[in-house]
Amino acid sequence: MRVFGVTGWKNNGKTGLMERLIAEITSRGFTVSTTKHAHHRFDIDKEGKDSYRHRVAGAKQVLLSSSQRWALLDELRGEEEPYLAEHLSRLDPVDLVLVEGFKAARHPKIEVHRESAAREPLIALNDPTIRAVATDTAAPEGLGPDVLVFDLDDTAAIADFVLEQVGLVTEPKPDFPPLRDDCFALPDGVEWTPVDTALATLRDRLKCVVRSETVPVSAACGRIAAQDILAPRDNPPTANSAVDGYGFANPTAQEAYRLTLVDGRAAAGAPYQSVVPAGHAVRILTGAALPEGVDSVVMQEDVQLVGNELRFSGPLKPCANARKAGEDVRKGSVIVVEGEEITPQAIALLSATGCDEVEVRARLRVGVLSTGDELVPAGEAATPTQTYDANRPMLLELAKAWGFEPVDLGHVPDDRAALKTALDQGAESADVIFTSGGASAGDEDHVSALLSAQGTLHHWRIALKPGRPLALAMWGGVPVFGLPGNPVAAFVCALIFARPALGVLAGAPWRLPLAFKVPADFTKKKKAGRREYLRGRLNSDGTVSAFESEGSGRISGLHWANGLIEVEEDRTQISEGELVRFLPFAGFGI
Repeated sequence: MRVFGVTGWKNNGKTGLMERLIAEITSRGFTVSTTKHAHHRFDIDKEGKDSYRHRVAGAKQVLLSSSQRWALLDELRGEEEPYLAEHLSRLDPVDLVLVEGFKAARHPKIEVHRESAAREPLIALNDPTIRAVATDTAAPEGLGPDVLVFDLDDTAAIADFVLEQVGLVTEPKPDFPPLRDDCFALPDGVEWTPVDTALATLRDRLKCVVRSETVPVSAACGRIAAQDILAPRDNPPTANSAVDGYGFANPTAQEAYRLTLVDGRAAAGAPYQSVVPAGHAVRILTGAALPEGVDSVVMQEDVQLVGNELRFSGPLKPCANARKAGEDVRKGSVIVVEGEEITPQAIALLSATGCDEVEVRARLRVGVLSTGDELVPAGEAATPTQTYDANRPMLLELAKAWGFEPVDLGHVPDDRAALKTALDQGAESADVIFTSGGASAGDEDHVSALLSAQGTLHHWRIALKPGRPLALAMWGGVPVFGLPGNPVAAFVCALIFARPALGVLAGAPWRLPLAFKVPADFTKKKKAGRREYLRGRLNSDGTVSAFESEGSGRISGLHWANGLIEVEEDRTQISEGELVRFLPFAGFGI
């Protein structure tokens, strides 16, 4: 169920905007329901009416019905106020539920702000669920770059925005404005950037750059959820048997049971249609809905059947071997959170609760471009001074393994005009571009020279081995990661920096790599002040080995390894048996 909220402080015009949005969106052919939160005692029943008298007398629920409408009043009587998800589960399916209030709930919202009524600071200043502000004054100060501002009276534009946010329009616009050209700028005076500083900068500066779209659940595996996905129904949908056996009601502490077996049986998909009387039992199979008159099941191996009489020993607990409706998942509860990658396990949960389609992010398009006169593709004749291109196929396969759409931008020689053409084409066909080679500051580093001419290049000299030079820039509004030309360094930088950055660009949260400590079966000395990543192999005895050579030209070490050994900046020596931090390749999704 698609949910969007209208929130704000009292008397700022929430209900007025709700009324206009309901009229506007329903006029476009969509069905809309609403939920409103009240912060005080309220009564929708008149004193003196029969239903009012029922409720005041102590009834927990009172149902009113007429030929025009019906209503159910539920008195909490000291119980905690239900969460929004519980209220949503009570609504019939519609295209959109508009929620007024519920500031603390996590659904996306637009905040209403009237200058004449403003008494409190904007909620949007500290609440990431606020996607836009509708106001009758100039854009409020302090809003984040992702928060849009609308004229409070521009109902059509606000409706367009809401429908795009929840995925009800056929051609949704991008959900987020483009990245700024200076998003990769580091503070002045930074000579060597620590790895953690570089990672934190990427985490804080990047944001999602892809739109959302609706896909069938069968096509959603590996995609990123564009919004919280709510369960359409309970799982299990009704109380059912957990075992093959016999169902009956109200077990007691008695030591021996004798029950009369009724004709017929209950099976999964073939329920028993009659009521099971007290003192009787019915044959029931695993997964079958509990018939009326049954709340417990005794396993078939624990009973003796004499004619049509069922005999077994007690005691048996109430509701034994019976699953409650919704004991796994309740209707309206969040089963996949926004930004979560949809896995085969999530597909099972979505399918089990009846989801047929979901809102996901479009696949991030990752362009890969190789540069350099010395490179030739595998399969072509190469002179001793030429090198076969290893980076482009490696990076394309990494993008594919991470669930992104790889875009092969080919190879260009050391020619700035050709490089500019390739980058222009890449900015049209990709959401982010990887280049390899030419990203340092030498005479033939044309990638750096061209990006510098555009004024958006930032060289990050990272205190890292391998892969110290990392160039980051914007080209035509598209982020460019200038990776080292050395395949080992390019691979390490792709895993450590590009993998979490691409996740954010694709709509996922920042991901830390999986890591654990294991004993080393090697010794090593290094200089303090930089972080090193060794090619490592986790052994069957629980130790980890390091590749025999640290040479960054030894590509065979990547194939030999099954992870990276991270050696912290302040560590200068590793002795055999000491614990080291191991990052398995599986934790990077490869």
